[in-house]
Amino acid sequence: MTDTTEQSVAMKPPVAKREPKRREFHGDVFIDNYEWMRDKESAEVQDYVAAQNKYCEARMAHLAGLRGTLFEELKAHVEETDMSVPTRINDYWYFTRTQQGKQYGVQCRMPVRGEDDWDPPEVDPQGAPGSMPGEQVVFDANAESEGHDFFRLGGLDLSHDGRWMLYGVDVTGDERYDFRIRDLDATLDQGRPVELPELFKGIGGACFTPDGQWVFWTEVDDSWRPCAIWRHHVGTPVESDVCVYREADERFWVGAGISFDERSIVIGTGSKTTTEVLMLPVATPEGEFQAFIPRKDGVEYDVSFACFEGAGEHGEDVPLAVVYHNADNPNFEIDVIDMRAHKPPYRLGEGVCVAAGSPYGCEHGEPDRPITEAYFNPVNPVILQGAHGLGIEGIALHKYFVALSYRADGQTHVAYTTKQAAAADFLAGRPWRFTELLPPPLDNDWDMVAADRADSTGDHGERLWTEDNVGGDADGAGVPPAAPQEFPQDHTSSFDGASDDHLPGETRRLYSIGTGGNPSYEAPRMRYSFSSYTRPGELHEIDPATGRDTLLKRGKVLGDFDPRDYMERRVWITARDGERIPVSLVWRRDFPAQDSPMFITGYGAYEIASDPGFSVARLSMLDRGVLYAVPHIRGGGEMGRAWYEQGRRLNKKHSFEDFVDATRALQAAHLADPRRTVANGGSAGGLLMGAVANMAPECFAGIEADVPFVDALTSILDPDLPLTVTEWDEWGDPLHDADVYEYMKSYTPYENAPEVLGDAKDFPRIFITTSMNDTRVLYVEPLKWLARLQAAGVDAVAKIEVEAGHGGISGRYKQWEEVSYENAWCLAVMHITR
Repeated sequence: MTDTTEQSVAMKPPVAKREPKRREFHGDVFIDNYEWMRDKESAEVQDYVAAQNKYCEARMAHLAGLRGTLFEELKAHVEETDMSVPTRINDYWYFTRTQQGKQYGVQCRMPVRGEDDWDPPEVDPQGAPGSMPGEQVVFDANAESEGHDFFRLGGLDLSHDGRWMLYGVDVTGDERYDFRIRDLDATLDQGRPVELPELFKGIGGACFTPDGQWVFWTEVDDSWRPCAIWRHHVGTPVESDVCVYREADERFWVGAGISFDERSIVIGTGSKTTTEVLMLPVATPEGEFQAFIPRKDGVEYDVSFACFEGAGEHGEDVPLAVVYHNADNPNFEIDVIDMRAHKPPYRLGEGVCVAAGSPYGCEHGEPDRPITEAYFNPVNPVILQGAHGLGIEGIALHKYFVALSYRADGQTHVAYTTKQAAAADFLAGRPWRFTELLPPPLDNDWDMVAADRADSTGDHGERLWTEDNVGGDADGAGVPPAAPQEFPQDHTSSFDGASDDHLPGETRRLYSIGTGGNPSYEAPRMRYSFSSYTRPGELHEIDPATGRDTLLKRGKVLGDFDPRDYMERRVWITARDGERIPVSLVWRRDFPAQDSPMFITGYGAYEIASDPGFSVARLSMLDRGVLYAVPHIRGGGEMGRAWYEQGRRLNKKHSFEDFVDATRALQAAHLADPRRTVANGGSAGGLLMGAVANMAPECFAGIEADVPFVDALTSILDPDLPLTVTEWDEWGDPLHDADVYEYMKSYTPYENAPEVLGDAKDFPRIFITTSMNDTRVLYVEPLKWLARLQAAGVDAVAKIEVEAGHGGISGRYKQWEEVSYENAWCLAVMHITR
């Protein structure tokens, strides 16, 4: 008997009282025994939360040593005193410093050295904030957070001249922010900042006009929905503010900002499937907002403005409207409108299409064609021809370059061209000549393409899996044999494109790439960043005219870390309905992935992709022989809009089935041991965890569910709860649609979890995290689920944060302690205790 088992026998969880409450919809009756937990302020609920935390603390006590070890390992890998690369915004270089022992970063700035100063200043990364000549502390969250257990900066905006700062903070975790205005050019005694008397209390967000004279802020209603935009004249009472827009449709959220060219105040309003943009010139802030293009149900769009400088026949500028939309293409297209020839109003689909996504597999495209079929379109640049699952994600026009973001073959991509070349192509009516941006390979790494490969090895001879006994373990333990039609012999065939092309020096890393850090229109060079599961993030700057690539900063991992010690691959498994699902795998190369302990994580909702990224905390798992797996299940956005559509509403079960089928495939191929497999997911990924625990408990030894959306049907049936109505576009409307109700009830974790003692045979161990101030997934959902599981005899524990929100606790050291806590539990379930 293990220590953990002995403790589980000796310690009993708190017993939640049963108080039956009848729920009836569409002729179906459900008796909910734990709905009484919704009364957050009641002494009963507070006592129950305290008792569960005490039980969790006792159950986790034996892991204190491992938690401490993991925390010290994580800490030893991090450069605790460091700084970001300065970014120029108007007349200042802005950067963030972190200091050893401090929970939060410090925002600092230095003035530019001249109008043409585009080279970041040399700043001592080990220096204290404000230590360099001309360096000014803009915002020190360590000082601002004093006296608060929780602290989050909810927005920081500056006037164009850099004098006035508008900032918002949340000290409870409920995502309602108090905004204030600070004068950065003045201080009081002892360095205290000068602030204007205005206080925007409990709002969703705010922005300045460039002159700092007007604030447009977002009201949040009782359901936590950003519902209206108000105008404030700086220096006047907030009570005299004017509401300039109110969104009547409860499915829509609103927000306000300033356009990239700083010529317009923009209100964006949107549901999960429909958007609308309203604009007002900054020169007339008291005017009326006008819709750029009126909303149309099911259509999403955005607009920006730019110009081709000096490209006209007589050297004049060519003004442009750049429209991103899915009116004619479900995976979006980008249209560029020459505003010399066409004045407003506009309609979607006008102008010259410069990039179009693939309609294959989409509900409103070509649903009968496979998502993975190569897509060709004569309007597209050469680099997009033949892409699979092509989705267009955006375009940015700067003074000297153009950057195109898109998704293909399940990964993010960036391409660039010079502004001059784009203008020439546009005026000539031909596809734009983009160049794909590829991360530079790592010297002497395994990610260089090899000439040969064997069936059971990776492209460079590394051991991936064994082929014997694919149907299950020899002693009958583990997963049942997979049906041949579900998991053919080659279901883990390696594919990530590089071996097909044999491109010299092409990286085989499963990287994420993006063009962050380009806030200035005038910048002559383009910044981009990338990272992989095994390669720390890098920030680069490329000159589009010459192709010269400069490394600005590489993430530093202290200790004996070497990215070449780790492997990553993407394999494809065949799901039960025949769809092929990409799965990312990461492991330490001197631990062959063979019957390994496995940490498998997923999300699969809201068209959010689970893209590759580096994690220092993950190293401690990999270094202990754990296989890290990410099934890119339907419901996410990895393969474009069709991938999302096939995992939402009445297709939602595909998300759960994909995750289970991927888990079974990896176990059947002897990459992972089901007796040491732990699954993880948070929020909508927590719903995934609850669903797969009910569907396939034999696949998992343990499941970590973070802020899990496990009582989804109860929540979405109540339009008065936070965010419910806005969620109908994602999950369906069970309140008014009996088919949606029946479908959701068939998979929601709470209703389908075991409840009677003895029903929980083979159910995995469950670890739950939640926060009492979470406004996205209310604490009551995981609490009710916990009570039901414990009543059925499931080994379930919960760590409940009293002062935190949906994102958990704040402060980097606290967050390191939290992830060490969670990882210690996962490793212990895998029988790894050191």
